[in-house]
Amino acid sequence: MPQQRTPHRVAVVAPSRVSMFNLAIPELLFDRARIDGAPGYEVTICTPDPGPITTTGGLDLYVGRGLDAVDTADTVLVAGTGERYVPDPRTVTAVRAAAEAGRRVASICSGAFVLAEAGLLDGRSATTYWELASELRERYPSLDLQGDVLYVQDGRVLTSSGYAAGIDMCLHIIRSDYGAAVANQVARLALVAPVRPGGQTQFTHTPLPPERGTACADTRGWAMRNLDKPLTLTDLARHAGVSVRTLTRRFHAESGVSPLQWLLHQRIERARELLETTTLPMDQVARACGLGTADSLRAHLVRRTGLTPSAYRAQFTRLTRAGG
Repeated sequence: MPQQRTPHRVAVVAPSRVSMFNLAIPELLFDRARIDGAPGYEVTICTPDPGPITTTGGLDLYVGRGLDAVDTADTVLVAGTGERYVPDPRTVTAVRAAAEAGRRVASICSGAFVLAEAGLLDGRSATTYWELASELRERYPSLDLQGDVLYVQDGRVLTSSGYAAGIDMCLHIIRSDYGAAVANQVARLALVAPVRPGGQTQFTHTPLPPERGTACADTRGWAMRNLDKPLTLTDLARHAGVSVRTLTRRFHAESGVSPLQWLLHQRIERARELLETTTLPMDQVARACGLGTADSLRAHLVRRTGLTPSAYRAQFTRLTRAGG
């Protein structure tokens, strides 16, 4: 009989005033993560003073749980206001204690000011909503502000920019906990773009920028359906009906990366899903996603995730394990 999984507990801290959109993102996404039919997360919204809290839209929300929810959480996520505010000292103390206890701590938008006030961003890479970036840097000069990314992970601390960037960060958290297949399924259920990771160093994770146009959308879709083929820049340009130079310029304008960088990212994502959802041998996985050989698959996956293909499959497989 499969062992019952305990949901990962997420405490979402709401300041007063809170952005309703910021507050809705973690509930919307984490609640849709299902593992073998069971909830992957248990989400609790809390606030320093339980009761009605004000939103930036002028409405009042009732939050019945206090900061005691932070004490039992596996992940603490501080929602933002979308505007300047002074962090509540009680929230700062609770978030600092959670981090000192080894829990994952994250923020959306201006929630980064709480993490910075708690000292959690000292010497770390971090980001926040672009309109607040200069103030964050001035108030907390010891952090390494990454002002041009959607979200940043530095160790067990994550910060995102404003609004929809919180979606990307939450999907990244889901993928880190349960794998690409689960994160992509959540994205499909929520009708949002799949998680967009990009270059990764030892500690900092920077995603691909959001796509900003549709001129190359048909070609991207065609490439996704043909990842098992050895696609070249010439192939992509021929499908788009433009020169290689024009394709490269349009692709970068829409996706923020070159066509070949985008293609490699999609191949690795396809490989991750196949490792999670099938028992295909490594050489077949490599061929199916266009990475060629098992050695190439291994090199790219280790560079992206730090795990070999077999270790990744063991950790994130979505196949039901036999057993009593």
